[in-house]
Amino acid sequence: MQFSVYQQSHIGGRKVNQDRMGYSYTRDALLLVLADGMGGHQRGEVAAAIALQTLSALFRAQATPYVKKPERFLEEAFQQAHLDILRYAAGRGLPDTPRTTIVACLVQHNCAVWAHCGDSRLYWVRRGQVLARTRDHSHIEHLIAKGLADPAERNSHPDRNKLYNCLGASTLPRVDVSRQAGLEPGDVLLLCSDGLWGVLPDTEIVHQLSTHTIVQAVPDMIGMATAIAGSRADNTTALAIQWQGAGGAAFAGGDDSVVSTQMLSEGEVNSRIDDAGAGQPPGPGKDGDPFDEDDIEKAIAEIRGAIEKSSKLLK
Repeated sequence: MQFSVYQQSHIGGRKVNQDRMGYSYTRDALLLVLADGMGGHQRGEVAAAIALQTLSALFRAQATPYVKKPERFLEEAFQQAHLDILRYAAGRGLPDTPRTTIVACLVQHNCAVWAHCGDSRLYWVRRGQVLARTRDHSHIEHLIAKGLADPAERNSHPDRNKLYNCLGASTLPRVDVSRQAGLEPGDVLLLCSDGLWGVLPDTEIVHQLSTHTIVQAVPDMIGMATAIAGSRADNTTALAIQWQGAGGAAFAGGDDSVVSTQMLSEGEVNSRIDDAGAGQPPGPGKDGDPFDEDDIEKAIAEIRGAIEKSSKLLK
């Protein structure tokens, strides 16, 4: 299995970056995840971080070396991340539960399956065409589906930021899972937060992904989006891969963005879960929020321990 991968995040005009992103892979499977902590609720960055760590831990436990039922894996992983966020809030007596949107994609055997809650998006691009794009769980998308709003209003409608689905709410999330999509060499999968797609039109996103490598396109798009939005820029995050195939092609030496998994052992799992908010620690006293990084590390350790214990029982 071989692919190019690149991820980047920008804080924009906000005080805290609540976006999180990352990927994990075995010899035969690749998991991409991006979460956008919801700023209308305290500690959105905590919800996003917990979601990524839960999915990563479940992938590590079940990708041996590939996931047997990818659609079920994504749906159950989202539900587990939702419960882990609720458990975090209950254990600390929080008056309001942290919440996050999320999009994830599982690639194996030359096929991709993705799932999402909220308005974090996935784009599947081939030769300058969008073959698929997730549909936001937002009020404006509901109005468009009912014929009550024009698609051109997606980026300008006053209700465009009203979401009815996420992880961490009082109700169970509705997880939209795609059908399996057959990938061809050169296909690009982009996961991004609304800080990107809310500023750049789809035509520009597709143009960038079709005329540049992802190593060029991702930072260029983030730079464009934050420059256009200026001081009002949201956290802007993107994670992209360009698929090269499931076979054992030779590694492209000298290109740090290219990952070749052919040399991995069957039980080996590599992960890169980036803390997009690195360098901006929301420690005690920052905006009156008592949350600190030790607190979330403890929560993540609890999640990993519980998943590892359940995985051993299933074997």
